[in-house]
Amino acid sequence: MFKLFEAFGQKIEIIGTKGLFIALAIVYIWIGAMKFTAYEAKGIAPLVSNSPVLGWLYNYFSIHTFSSLLGILELLVGLLILSRFVSAKLSAVGAFLSCILFLTTLSFMVSTPGVFEPSLGFPALSVAPGQFLLKDLVLLGASVFALGESLKAASR
Repeated sequence: MFKLFEAFGQKIEIIGTKGLFIALAIVYIWIGAMKFTAYEAKGIAPLVSNSPVLGWLYNYFSIHTFSSLLGILELLVGLLILSRFVSAKLSAVGAFLSCILFLTTLSFMVSTPGVFEPSLGFPALSVAPGQFLLKDLVLLGASVFALGESLKAASR
């Protein structure tokens, strides 16, 4: 009976791993494509402008240009992650870049005003931007998993 559970668990794990790579790629490709719209460029502006890591870039690029460049990067990361089915090495590069991107967006939690709901105090998060940013913690975890799995596969 336990062998049956183990075999079933292994099959589910394989499906979950493939699903994670596909889902992470879809998130990047979809959101990356949105970066070319004025709606998205204006939407990320408060996050970027308050960031000590990225805010200075608005001195050199317009809001729309920066958003478009970020969109190109996100599309590339999505495609690299999706390449796991043909190249573990390329996927590892994409997953590494994904880790950096999600660490950067998580840093917005300390630099963006309004992350915490003032009427409730810490640790209550506002819906936006607080809860919106917190979901990146899960995406960072998925990126770390994808990086480890890709590096392991590339070493074989």
